[in-house]
Amino acid sequence: MPLHRTTSNPRTVSPSIVRLRAALAYTAFALTRAVLAYTAIIFTLQADPILAQAASESGWFNADRTQALVLGVILTGAILLYVVLAASGRPLFIRKIAGLETVEEAVGRATEMGKPILYVPGLNDMDEVQTIASMNLLGHLATIIAGYDSRLHVPVRKSLVMSVARETVQQSYLSAGRPDAYQEDDIHYVSDAQFAYAAAVDGIIVRERPAACFYLGGFYAESLILAETGNSIGAIQIAGTARPPQLPFFVAACDYTLIGEELFAASAYLSKEPRMLGSLKGQDAGKGIAIVFILAGSALATLESITGSETVREVSEIVLWLFR
Repeated sequence: MPLHRTTSNPRTVSPSIVRLRAALAYTAFALTRAVLAYTAIIFTLQADPILAQAASESGWFNADRTQALVLGVILTGAILLYVVLAASGRPLFIRKIAGLETVEEAVGRATEMGKPILYVPGLNDMDEVQTIASMNLLGHLATIIAGYDSRLHVPVRKSLVMSVARETVQQSYLSAGRPDAYQEDDIHYVSDAQFAYAAAVDGIIVRERPAACFYLGGFYAESLILAETGNSIGAIQIAGTARPPQLPFFVAACDYTLIGEELFAASAYLSKEPRMLGSLKGQDAGKGIAIVFILAGSALATLESITGSETVREVSEIVLWLFR
């Protein structure tokens, strides 16, 4: 009787290696495209006689800004490195954000109570980065809500924000396999006036009594009005803004608050998308490098004033040159 033996295929490649190769290929393609675009711009400028004459007099490269190029290369390298690591399947540590960890719990509570979920994307238009970050979070939240079959209520202040929010939520319901549950009228325009909008949202909170309220975006003097009204009905409240004057009001009246950059990091935190995670970690690495150089410069300046060493002074000047 013949014996059947199972042998491993030497050509088999692990999925992590495949993802790493794909990430490296994508990075090489992006760098090649950037170099080609830069070359095309240079040739286009040289074809213009006026610009060519100006370039011959002043040069294409400003040597006084060399340190900006060095810092840009360091930051870009850090981001690309972490993007490649994330795409290869390497786990990247991101500290836990309590407000984001309780999103699903808040949605589940609203579902059990049979109450809606209120999402306020701030008062700014789509030209504000906080509103863009809020739309990303709305997409992730809508996907969770579609899975729980809860109702999402999104009153907006700007018509363009309304259009973007509708498209975002509709796509989220479609990706969750629940396109029939999407209700376009639940995302509606209220008013351009600041306190008319705040009064309308307060009325929605008092009438519908949502079990969970999300305030994520750019807020102004109405922040405490909204948060206190939601607090009065006992809703779970999660807020986030990059405007420091409004943070104390959200901290006082809400259960969880995303402070500053946590609002922008939330999309990467929830989606776990490799390019977003790599970009987030790369930026953190850039900040860490900057902190190291600042501490090193301070230590060298102190050492120079104590010892008067010429070598220490030269090294200190090199460090300071990067941040001049």
